[in-house]
Amino acid sequence: MARDREALQTQVLTTGRRCFAVCAALLVAVTTSSSGQIPAADASPAAAAARALNLGQYDRVDELLGTAADERAAVLRARARIARGRYVEAEKLLSGFASTSPAGDAALELGLLQRYLGRQDGARTLQTVLSRSTTTSPADLMRLGMAARALGRFQDANGFFRNANALAPDDPVINAAWGELFLEKYNRTEALKSFQAALKVRADYVPAQVGLAKTTADENPPAAKSAVEAALKTNPGYVPAHLLLAELALDERQRDEARGFIQKALAVNPNSLEARSLEAAIALLEGRSGEFQKLVDGVLALNPSYGDAYRVAGDQAARNYRFDEAVELTRKALSVEQGAARAYADLGGHLLRTGDEPGARRALETAFKADPYNVVTFNQLAMLDTVDTFETIRDGDLIIRLHPDEVGVMRDQVVQLARQSLETLSKLHQFRPAGPILVEMFPKHDDFAVRTIGLPGFIGALGACFGRVVTLDSPRARAPGQFSWEATLWHEMAHVISLQMSNNRIPRWLSEGMSQFEERRARPEWGREMEVPFAQALEAGKLLKLRDIQEGFSDPRMISLVYHQSSLVVEHLIDTYGEQAWWRLLRAYGRGLETDAAFKDAFGVTLDEVQASFDARIERQYADVRRALRAPQIPPKPSVDQLKALAADNPGSFIAQMALARAVFEAGDLPAAVAALERAALLVPAATGEQNPNALIAAVATKQGDTARAIRALEAVVKVESSDVEASRRLAALVAPLGDAARTAAAYQRVASLDPFDAQAQTVVGRYALRQKDAPRAVRALRAALAAGPADKAVAHTELAEAYLLAGQAADAKRETLAALEIAPSFERAQDLLLRLVGAQAGGTP
Repeated sequence: MARDREALQTQVLTTGRRCFAVCAALLVAVTTSSSGQIPAADASPAAAAARALNLGQYDRVDELLGTAADERAAVLRARARIARGRYVEAEKLLSGFASTSPAGDAALELGLLQRYLGRQDGARTLQTVLSRSTTTSPADLMRLGMAARALGRFQDANGFFRNANALAPDDPVINAAWGELFLEKYNRTEALKSFQAALKVRADYVPAQVGLAKTTADENPPAAKSAVEAALKTNPGYVPAHLLLAELALDERQRDEARGFIQKALAVNPNSLEARSLEAAIALLEGRSGEFQKLVDGVLALNPSYGDAYRVAGDQAARNYRFDEAVELTRKALSVEQGAARAYADLGGHLLRTGDEPGARRALETAFKADPYNVVTFNQLAMLDTVDTFETIRDGDLIIRLHPDEVGVMRDQVVQLARQSLETLSKLHQFRPAGPILVEMFPKHDDFAVRTIGLPGFIGALGACFGRVVTLDSPRARAPGQFSWEATLWHEMAHVISLQMSNNRIPRWLSEGMSQFEERRARPEWGREMEVPFAQALEAGKLLKLRDIQEGFSDPRMISLVYHQSSLVVEHLIDTYGEQAWWRLLRAYGRGLETDAAFKDAFGVTLDEVQASFDARIERQYADVRRALRAPQIPPKPSVDQLKALAADNPGSFIAQMALARAVFEAGDLPAAVAALERAALLVPAATGEQNPNALIAAVATKQGDTARAIRALEAVVKVESSDVEASRRLAALVAPLGDAARTAAAYQRVASLDPFDAQAQTVVGRYALRQKDAPRAVRALRAALAAGPADKAVAHTELAEAYLLAGQAADAKRETLAALEIAPSFERAQDLLLRLVGAQAGGTP
């Protein structure tokens, strides 16, 4: 199906997953007259009542309005009742004025309420608001925008809000309502501008504060939480604020905390469809299926067509990686609310995560047809169009999809490593995951991001796993040296094991911990970049307790640290209690146990007891590094002699040795610099980046012409900086002239692993494999070298032909030989090889 990009007037870049039902948001967001903000000098009863609504003082509205009986008073009284869930009373207050003024505020409120309750007459009421309005004041345009949005006429709504904003650019109510539309349609950039504009005028305008928090919640949950808490100080009864806090708590697996926020929302409005649906979702997550259905039935008694009762549960199941359940629940939502675009969009996303791409496409096409302004849907369909061009490779229970521009280089590399990791991890954990396992690798990071979360960006992520689906950046998605695609793939395949062994119920911190641990177990050089930052955080007392560690994955300041900490916890558990106990833990989660019960079941101890033993372990493990990293008192602008004295007095100080090394290096005393650097390297062997002593030693040794010392230093560098491709290239260039073929091949293999598109590295590896009669490795490397674009293609074709011949693939060898001769007809090596092949074909011996 063709999709009209022009229909998407604004490219929108956010998940918008925390937006509650459209009608509900409209009902609570505008607590003043739709004409906008309340003038500070307005001392009328209506203005006082509107201010009370903004403060959540719903029960004071009648008192403040006194005997007022006009339309505005009726609307304010109705809004107070709607906020309390007294919908029948609100409808009675609004109906009369809606009949006499079918384009007014009462009619708008009535239509929104009717839509919220699933009533067919709501659409007629709102349509009348749109058709009967004749004026174009900011208040009228605002009213039209809200009506159009509730009817799903999003382009019209955007136009009305835009025109209202043009007439009243500083109106916080208009700006906040416009921001909600942008947020619903996934335009984070414009939503942010609208909410900020509202808050610039009224810093305490609660709908704008909460809207801003929703906009930033996915990128910075702690900041969003702080913003919502500030909003609740102004209006403690603002239901969307409590529910946003509940969702943030659920993201951190803090279900009791989430329950508390939901109860606060229900204390304000016991008939909030959103609050009751989220309450039902928690029951589902906790395996209380009977209670879940009872709560859903209660929601449907209020609104029989409220598919979100199931859709929200499906969304929460998906956030907990229970995608098969999410699919089933979202289909139930569609049985309740047939044709719901958002449910179809959610269904498409869930199906993508189960690996059912044809089913996902059908759902997404249906969603797009109903709502062409949902850019997540648009992005996912465009991504599927791209994936349709990928080449599919099947290897047993593995399905690998690669971009056609990369398949020549990556095919053998990805298949071999995916198979190796799956077999190794399955054997280690004595568990065979259900297949097929789909692995998709993207040369454009934004395509990976859209495949994973539906949106471009997602900058910090390299790969993702959903249980049976793995997505990751290809080596060309980022500049060489930024990451190791091999470590990433191994990491994600470890997630396949942990997720499936636990029926997708393991907490994220333990699943990530296992994957990080399995990286190190596979290759000691992987995953060492956080050793020093972890030691520094331990010294500063900044580590999270195990009960709180899940929160770190929602905090951009902590996430790298908690990845490493989690891996150390998993290592501690396996070392202390054994592999089988670890498997018991995974299966305990799979049975539905939560952390305290699961730890007791698997290890016979409490989480607090594990905390104590883990603390003792890392105190011992990091004692030397912490001591070395403590900084002595260094005088300002110290002289070389002062630094020499400082280093002599503090021989165990990494900081002192590095300071001396830099000073004497700048002074030109290279031997002294190397001596200090060597002392520093012994103190903190895992130092990386500019603080890596061995990197500086390599530079000094190269400058001195000491090749052997430079090689030793670079070998030390790549042991702790596994993705440093430039260090690997320098190492290979120094090793190659020594004439040690095995060592040279190993050095270039490290380069090829980090940058598979380096034709020279692949060629060196392939030639060595040929000499060693290692046919599979030779074919793999030389095929990649040819696809990567070697300097001499005739030679590359010939060498690949020789590898094929070694592997017994005569037909492939002949094809490559002929390709070489097409490029260089007089190339004797290819001519001789062709004669051998022809002779073998005629019955001779090649």
